[in-house]
Amino acid sequence: MSEQHNAVLLTFPDAAGWRPAFDEAQHLPGLRVAAALERSTEGVLEVRDTFTRGAGVATVGSGLLGGVVGLLGGPIGVLLGFAAGAALGNAAEERYATEAGAALIVLSTRVPDGGVLIVLELREASPGPADELAARHGATVERIDAHTFTEQVRAAEKKAEEQRAAEKAAERQEGNDRAPDGA
Repeated sequence: MSEQHNAVLLTFPDAAGWRPAFDEAQHLPGLRVAAALERSTEGVLEVRDTFTRGAGVATVGSGLLGGVVGLLGGPIGVLLGFAAGAALGNAAEERYATEAGAALIVLSTRVPDGGVLIVLELREASPGPADELAARHGATVERIDAHTFTEQVRAAEKKAEEQRAAEKAAERQEGNDRAPDGA
């Protein structure tokens, strides 16, 4: 079977029991990111926990590579090279974190009142491990193809940007309407 890149959603109808499933999910083969979203019975949404496999690797790796390149410039070159490389690696990680945050916003509507949604970004050779985890912990499972989900997130981001632009234009127009004549 070929590998599938999916967003796997584990839904818990109540807040009890999600923690052991979240901890166990961190060991699923192909996991890149996990996040747990909880909605109180009053409707308040909270990110309860997150996990990123390999967090910091890009920053440290880029810093080390920059330091090696900086060897050509002596001790100051190593320092500057490491700093520049680490900054580039950190920028890449920050961009990914921003995209992940947008994805959680899109998925927030799927969190039931009083329940928890665990979101897993997985490359799955088989759905078995995640399905078995869900069954052991009493969660329902939904899979969204990663490419399809990425397009949904981008569409939501575009809609939000268009709405912000429209609001700013309306504010500018309102300010112009209040300006005295001849000013």
